[in-house]
Amino acid sequence: MNSKKAILVLEDGAWFEGSAFGALRESFGEVVFNTSMTGYQEILTDPSYHGQMVCMTYPLIGNYGINQLDIESARPRVAAFIVRELSGITSNWRSNESLSNYMERHQIPGLEGIDTRSLVLHIREKGAMRGGLSSRDTNPESLLKKVMASPEMAGQDYVKIVSADKIFRYRPRLSGAPVEGKKPLRIVAFDFGMKWNICELMIQEGMEVTVVPATTKAGEVEALNPDGVFLSNGPGDPAALDYIVREVKQLVGRYPIFGICLGHQILGHVFGGKTYKLKFGHRGANHPVKDVQTNRIEITVQNHGFCVDDQSLPSSVEVTHWNLNDHTVEGLAHREHPVFCVQYHPEASAGPHDAQHLFARFRQMILDTRGTS
Repeated sequence: MNSKKAILVLEDGAWFEGSAFGALRESFGEVVFNTSMTGYQEILTDPSYHGQMVCMTYPLIGNYGINQLDIESARPRVAAFIVRELSGITSNWRSNESLSNYMERHQIPGLEGIDTRSLVLHIREKGAMRGGLSSRDTNPESLLKKVMASPEMAGQDYVKIVSADKIFRYRPRLSGAPVEGKKPLRIVAFDFGMKWNICELMIQEGMEVTVVPATTKAGEVEALNPDGVFLSNGPGDPAALDYIVREVKQLVGRYPIFGICLGHQILGHVFGGKTYKLKFGHRGANHPVKDVQTNRIEITVQNHGFCVDDQSLPSSVEVTHWNLNDHTVEGLAHREHPVFCVQYHPEASAGPHDAQHLFARFRQMILDTRGTS
């Protein structure tokens, strides 16, 4: 295990000293925390974390290594990874390599040995903020100057960086054949930074998924003749995505639409609403959400730093889900058109499966719209 000194400096001047692992380099981004106990490789490869340094609240990370079945995109997307203790042992029959080797291979720096509880409490009190992690420049004052020169998350369009660069048919990695007896439905999925397990679960529900880049025009979607349209998760500030909102607005009322996370926020803007930045966001696998329509409580996986302002929404849109921790919006539905969306992640990779039924709901909404079963 590498014992080279490394430091993390936050934009308010707070700093933490520990040991480097992964790539020995310098990195900058918004510092956030995730409360999941497992699923670190899904977190590392979630494109929604582009531009962010993730601190895990669970104290021991890396004990089951890295395998190629549980990744959520082609490579890690986090700016850096921060843990209390990096496991010196990798014990899992599926493991291909250690966490540190994987991060080094993909040029992702890590920091271990700091008091992650102190860091998380600091973020909860002061809010998520820019930070710099370095094993090269370990002078706090020098690194702070670089942090202050780095971009803030608000106003950033990271979608164009992580989105697919061409249209393609998604081929299942894990799910295999769809559920028997279900006629395939054609879905066009906008890739704003989509996790692979979303496609896997749509395929399980009998959907054929064609992935399109974030810059795809409404006319190009129409040419693909879909039965439904999906809007994915992704990184950055939804208010910076006018070019996406403009195209999606043309699709509302023409196709059934389902959105997750950033897709939910984009629909909020399509409906005429606004989004705002949360103090420290929701990231983890244990967030309680209430479904207003059923009164059921679901434990959900979440990863977002922005939220739809319910007071900005028109009367044609209803809030269908609320976060029970802070009463923020977690789901929307249009009263006239077949459109619904959730802020959380029903694909739950890794995490609880309480909300996976939403993929079946999407399928049924398409069938109801077509008048078939």
